[in-house]
Amino acid sequence: MATLSGLPIKTIRYYDDIGLLAPTVERSDSRYRLFEPTVLNRLSFVKRAQSLGLSLAEIQQILSVRDRGQLPCGEVRQHLEAKLEAIAEQIHALELLRSELQDILAGWQEQFSSDVTEQTICPNLQLHSSQAELSSPDLAQS
Repeated sequence: MATLSGLPIKTIRYYDDIGLLAPTVERSDSRYRLFEPTVLNRLSFVKRAQSLGLSLAEIQQILSVRDRGQLPCGEVRQHLEAKLEAIAEQIHALELLRSELQDILAGWQEQFSSDVTEQTICPNLQLHSSQAELSSPDLAQS
């Protein structure tokens, strides 16, 4: 099964242990896993869904819809839309971080007065941080 699916056997066992492969895997009397042919389709779905950033819990929800005999495309769409929104938020946060790093580096100094160096660890970071915090709208209102 590992060769056919392209997944390590430990991964397949784990998926089975957490119930992702539930109706497609049975046990023999000696407790060996007996895979139904449909398990490859299920493993392929899990692998693709993970590659799109879905968690195993989300995948389990989708598979449970399918296991009830329904096509889970609406459920998949909801999860993908939520993932897209989360990615947009991450991109925005990274753009803000990039802007802040560029500002710090644009004002970088190598020499500071002795009283500044005695009161800080790295004046370039701490002085910029203090100025940013003082100009923050949240602090200006308090």
